[in-house]
Amino acid sequence: MNAYFVYILTNKYNTVLYTGVTNNLERRVYEHTSKLIEGFSKKYNLSKLV
Repeated sequence: MNAYFVYILTNKYNTVLYTGVTNNLERRVYEHTSKLIEGFSKKYNLSKLV
């Protein structure tokens, strides 16, 4: 059985929230914080795991 994680990211000032689902939390948070993927997290500079 695969394990999945629901995660929430926010920006420096805690004014924007992003919720996602992944099966590899470490890789996914790295992708968001490194701005590797164009989209919401890059646009709003999400960098903190809640």
